[in-house]
Amino acid sequence: MVRKINENTITDAVIDQMSGTPDPRFNEVMTALVRHLHAFAREVDLTADEWLGAIRFLTAVGQQCTPHRQEFVLLSDTLGLSSLVNALHDRRASDAATKSSLLGPFYRQDAPMKKLGETIISESEGPQVVFYGRVTNAAGEGVPNALVQVWEPDETGNYDLQKHDPSVMDLRGCFHADSEGRYYFRGICPTGYMIPMDGPVGDMIRAQRRHGYRPAHIHFIISAPGYRELVTALYVAGDDHIDSDTVFGVSDSLVISVNPKDPNSPLPGRPAIHYDFKLAAAAKSAAMSGRVGVDPSQILQKAH
Repeated sequence: MVRKINENTITDAVIDQMSGTPDPRFNEVMTALVRHLHAFAREVDLTADEWLGAIRFLTAVGQQCTPHRQEFVLLSDTLGLSSLVNALHDRRASDAATKSSLLGPFYRQDAPMKKLGETIISESEGPQVVFYGRVTNAAGEGVPNALVQVWEPDETGNYDLQKHDPSVMDLRGCFHADSEGRYYFRGICPTGYMIPMDGPVGDMIRAQRRHGYRPAHIHFIISAPGYRELVTALYVAGDDHIDSDTVFGVSDSLVISVNPKDPNSPLPGRPAIHYDFKLAAAAKSAAMSGRVGVDPSQILQKAH
């Protein structure tokens, strides 16, 4: 007997047909996706022209992606989905820890290893600042030899991938904390910028009358054996867009100030930014990274 399909029965029909999916988690996610996607279409009374416009938009987003640019991550960021997934990830932590923030679409996994105190500047000419602090556990004890990965935009608001040949690395580096969890390095004072507006996500932002700016910030990934990897960023107080970040990455606990004369800086004579990071213990059942994003080149490699 042919099943009667209409706007009221189609959702159950699709879910029934997917019910034999062997992977229970995949089945759970796809069932919820279909249910909510169909409910969205009903709620807005989606027209055929609007459906086709969405298809064209998503096609354009995919066509904008390259090994050095991830338009889909940018779309997720600007819709708040990345921030939501970060918040859900934080909620699963076993210990109190530094709040996560967005990885963003410009992370590169092959940043150079450097010694403590060295600079991540190779091309930029912005005002220099010292970043320093400690990596600790939930009890406040230093985490020895923690790996600290950092990257930031230059004084014009561009990351190296946007401005240089991909072989050029600027404002990126990896450092191992010392035996007491202390880290310190030199970079430029963090800069704010407008997200890439030359693609379909930029068209969406303009259509929504949004400003498209991110407040001044610097990214961190901090990891150590036995601890949950921390993906976060620090945001400079006083930035014009600190309360209206286009990608919703700012949290109060991640806002910092630049101290022009910090007597505790390990590299005196320059302005300094101090911040101590706290890592949560790794959950025994954790099998995957909590990163909301990846090096853009890795996404294309897996897709092929």
